[in-house]
Amino acid sequence: MPPRALTGIGLLIAATACFAVLDTSVKLAGAIVSVLLVIWFRYVFHAVAVTAIMLPLRGRAVLRTGHPRFQLLRGVLLLSLSMMGFIALQQMPVGEFTAILMVTPLAVTLLGATVLRERVSAWQWLLVAGGFMGVLLVVRPDSGDIGWAGLLPLAMVFISAWFQILTARMARTEDPMTMHLYTGWVGAIAASALLPFVWQAIPDGRTLALLVLIGVMGTVGHLLLILAYQRAPASTLSPYLYTQIAFAMLTGWLVFGHTPGPIELAGIALIVACGAVNGWRAARTRPVPIQPPED
Repeated sequence: MPPRALTGIGLLIAATACFAVLDTSVKLAGAIVSVLLVIWFRYVFHAVAVTAIMLPLRGRAVLRTGHPRFQLLRGVLLLSLSMMGFIALQQMPVGEFTAILMVTPLAVTLLGATVLRERVSAWQWLLVAGGFMGVLLVVRPDSGDIGWAGLLPLAMVFISAWFQILTARMARTEDPMTMHLYTGWVGAIAASALLPFVWQAIPDGRTLALLVLIGVMGTVGHLLLILAYQRAPASTLSPYLYTQIAFAMLTGWLVFGHTPGPIELAGIALIVACGAVNGWRAARTRPVPIQPPED
């Protein structure tokens, strides 16, 4: 494998580790302060950090976009995902939450068939069905462990699928760093407008450190993701996206002492298997950039 591709894989794995730490920190911080305050801090840090880095490097050129309405829509979709995800993380373990979100590439296939009228093979339909069966094993609505709270990240899967389709279309003409910049500012401005209704003082230095960690992990994670896809094709990187589940289960065990049960582990394994095979088959036919949902 070329060194450039190996570098891309390393960057991607580092990004998934950042996202796992981000989600774990969100679960901790959300138990102390308002979830909206957590979201505001995450997006303001993102917007300010990316602007401070990119403006000196690119100047005003980084602000140029041919599709301002799509930039706004993309930012609103991502903010919605963050709000739903941060709320869901207060109700369920980090590992299981992450596993459900990993069904997103399969949901993209489903939407491609039902909405965009793309041709989907019987194998792909089987993999989609298998992935959602894995979600049911993780969620188990009739159990008292996760139950119906698991439907929130499942709803996120379909919103994220639309987000991925929009991102793929925009990436044909838009600079990825411009998209990254506008995403941060749309979220920061929208969250700032809502913040006065839920404002509360940060109680201590530990909580402030958690909020800073959330901002750093979100910003660095997405930057690493962009760098990874600049160095290796999606077909090479997509199997390694599922390392985020392993990192999430590890952080969930280290911080909260939680380990999934055998039924949840079977569901996670089914999600990973169906998603990986779906990505491998898609890579053989067309280079579709399959990325995990952003936080």
